[in-house]
Amino acid sequence: MATTKQLFYYPGNASMAPHIVLEEIGKAFELVKVEREVNAHKSAEYLRLNPNGLIPVYVEGSMVLYETAAICLHLADTHPESGMAPLLATPERAAFYKWLMWLSNTLQTALIVYFYPERWVDAGNESGARQVQAHAESKIASLLEQLEAQLQQSEGPWLLGAQYTVLDPYAFMLCRWTRGFAKPARTWPLLGAYLQRMLARPAVQRMIATEGLAEPLV
Repeated sequence: MATTKQLFYYPGNASMAPHIVLEEIGKAFELVKVEREVNAHKSAEYLRLNPNGLIPVYVEGSMVLYETAAICLHLADTHPESGMAPLLATPERAAFYKWLMWLSNTLQTALIVYFYPERWVDAGNESGARQVQAHAESKIASLLEQLEAQLQQSEGPWLLGAQYTVLDPYAFMLCRWTRGFAKPARTWPLLGAYLQRMLARPAVQRMIATEGLAEPLV
C-alpha cells in the first residue's frame, strides 16, 4: 500500500517550490490548503505539525517535514529517477548544495525582510520600516545579479546548466516574489528568458492552474 504524501500549502507561498517538484516527479500526492486568511497556520492543530507556524509542511506517512529547502531535497533524494539533483559526492552535487542553501538562506531571507520590514524595527516606526524595506530591495537586486551571472556561467538553460533540478522551481518561486519591485527579476535578460522557460514547463502550468495564480505570474 502506497504511503500518502501531503503538502500543506497556500497559493503563491513558500510551498510553491515543493508543489512544482511534486508535479515534476509525477507521483500521487494530496494538497492541503492552509487558510492563512483566518490564521490557520497559527492554530494549535497546525503548530503540532510546524511549531514555527510557517508554510509549507510535507507529511509522508509518519514523517513530518518543514522548511522548503529540506522538503525539496528530500523529494529529490527519494525520487532519484527524476534526476532533480546531481549524483552524490560529485562536484555538481556540491554546487547544488551551495545554491540550495544560498536560495534558502540568502535570497529568501532578504525577501522576507522586504515583505515584513516591521519585524526589524520598533512597533509603529513606519519610517524605519520603509528604510529597512528599501535596503532589502537594494540587496535583493544585487542577489538577482548573482543569479543572472550564474545563468551566464552555466550557459543554461537551467541554473546548473543542462540538468533541471529542484533549484529551478526554488529560484522561480523567489524570482516571482519580486514581480512588484521597481526592477523585478524578469527585467534581467537571462533571468527573464529563464523564467519564461520555467513558465512553459507542464508541471509549472499545472501548479499555476491548481493554485489559481493570477497575472503577472513573474
